[in-house]
Amino acid sequence: MEFGILFTSHANPKEEPYPHRAVHARTTDEIVEAERLGYDTAWIAEHHFSTSYGIMPDCFAYMAYLAAKTSRIKLASGVITLPLYDPIRVVENANFVDILSNGRVMLGIGSGYRPYEFTGLGKDFEGRRDMVEEAVGLMFDAFHRHRYDHKGRYFSGTVAEPYELLPQPVQMPHPPLYMAGGTDRSIGYCGRNGFGLMLSTLPGIETLAAQTSLYKRELAKASAERAKNPAAGQIDIARWVYIADTDAQARAETEEAIVRHIAHFGGTGTAGYLGSVSEKGSQLSYDELLNTTLLHGSAETVIARLREMQARTGMTSLLLHYPPYYGREKTMKSLRLFAERVIPAFRPPAHRVAAAE
Repeated sequence: MEFGILFTSHANPKEEPYPHRAVHARTTDEIVEAERLGYDTAWIAEHHFSTSYGIMPDCFAYMAYLAAKTSRIKLASGVITLPLYDPIRVVENANFVDILSNGRVMLGIGSGYRPYEFTGLGKDFEGRRDMVEEAVGLMFDAFHRHRYDHKGRYFSGTVAEPYELLPQPVQMPHPPLYMAGGTDRSIGYCGRNGFGLMLSTLPGIETLAAQTSLYKRELAKASAERAKNPAAGQIDIARWVYIADTDAQARAETEEAIVRHIAHFGGTGTAGYLGSVSEKGSQLSYDELLNTTLLHGSAETVIARLREMQARTGMTSLLLHYPPYYGREKTMKSLRLFAERVIPAFRPPAHRVAAAE
């Protein structure tokens, strides 16, 4: 199993007061430390306009910056909100940053779930999934053939001889491609088109097992070209993670902050995202979350829960996630304890040595 960290550039107002510029230095420090600790991937989440969530208007600009600050860790968009973009510009930028990072880019895309982001950029929120499905075909033409002639409902453009799409990436014909899925429509489409699957922090194991089963069935229908995606068949599941010496200590240090944070995903600003991608209602408790979606506790507790999840879902990667409210010192200690006490249980010795180097 591989291990990545999902970074939302979410400010902690106590440490990063308005207008929260300091969140970017803190996030960068965490990514540099994640590389040193042996994590495989830094996933960068795009978000716009929020005063109480992530501040990341351009994943590609940040990944290019990180390419010069790191040397080994993979740099992934987690995710690009595709309906907010011209899909050809997404292809160009992914290819370019792949060159700048010497082949370390992974491209995650999704349809988005925050209506105010679409309103702010003048895009149609209700039509977002149709936009993604049109954009994906155009992107595959650009990646594989470097030319295209497309006149669709949402996008149009032509690149014909003697012109072609450049630059081309280090990872040919394209970097590993992932799609975030939370509904049967998006998960099925992800599988049929050969994307790696990214699943939310919010569903419980029963829901995850059903979602991954659907993905695997639909993946079998992918065309030969799309099944060549290096990420095809990869299942990346995000979880809220916090490691302490004991389960009781983990609870004491996180309970109030994590319950408050997850409740946010049931609000109008997220179009009821909590209920649409998981089985959860509006009333949440730490005990319920611990039984369904948190990987909180001692290393031994988390290893056991993660083994169960791996067995039930066939997951290939864990994306660690956490809110900013624990403070820098506790967050960094949790990441270090996870790297030292949990990751070795899921890696062969040779992989551990390579990661350390």
